[in-house]
Amino acid sequence: MAENEKKTADVTEVKAEEKKTEKKPEKLDDKGLTAKGKENEAIEAAMEAEEEEDDGDLILEDTRVSVEITADNTTFKRSPSGLVSLTLTRPDGTVEEFERVVAVRCFPVTNPQEFVSVREPDSKKKGRGKEIGMIRRMADMPKEAQDLLNEELDRRYFTPEIIRITGMKEKFGYSYWDVDTTAGKVTFVLNNPFSNIRVLEDNSVFINDIDGNCFKIPDVAKLDAQSLRKIEIYL
Repeated sequence: MAENEKKTADVTEVKAEEKKTEKKPEKLDDKGLTAKGKENEAIEAAMEAEEEEDDGDLILEDTRVSVEITADNTTFKRSPSGLVSLTLTRPDGTVEEFERVVAVRCFPVTNPQEFVSVREPDSKKKGRGKEIGMIRRMADMPKEAQDLLNEELDRRYFTPEIIRITGMKEKFGYSYWDVDTTAGKVTFVLNNPFSNIRVLEDNSVFINDIDGNCFKIPDVAKLDAQSLRKIEIYL
């Protein structure tokens, strides 16, 4: 009898303990959210608002409106350090000074003297330089500006002309070329000659190697017979 009473007391004690530890259901608001849920929702909303604000700041900071560059609104000069500098008068009358600018051809092969982009130089801090403006035709610019920009372009687009192809062999999927150029003897490598050798309507040929160098054959028909045999399969 005593043993049964002890068992009953133990069961009663366990049930009482369970009742103490039992979690009461949290109250929900009219949106079906608990207090904790409302707190999480508020935090997420604040984070989204902060991200939107940051994005807006970045967009404003990175925005630069490119303008048409003409002889009337620009002055190009050689800086004391030997670089090309620019003074630009914007449509609203604002004058901007650029200690250094670079020129990039939009169509380096088909229209090298048209649609020349004038840009800020690339940098580690700002990344890719922003476009300042576009020159529609180089011939419309003053001679001094043309000379400065063409010198910059010649350095950027140094393109030796191939006079003779002295050797070509393929190995492990690459083709190795030995050529005589206007810059001397050169050896370069192509990973896909059919994609990296381009023939234009004027019969000139442009070759881009795996290092990004460009070579030109002004008129492929004027190559000597041995040179022509080495390249004609890719034309």
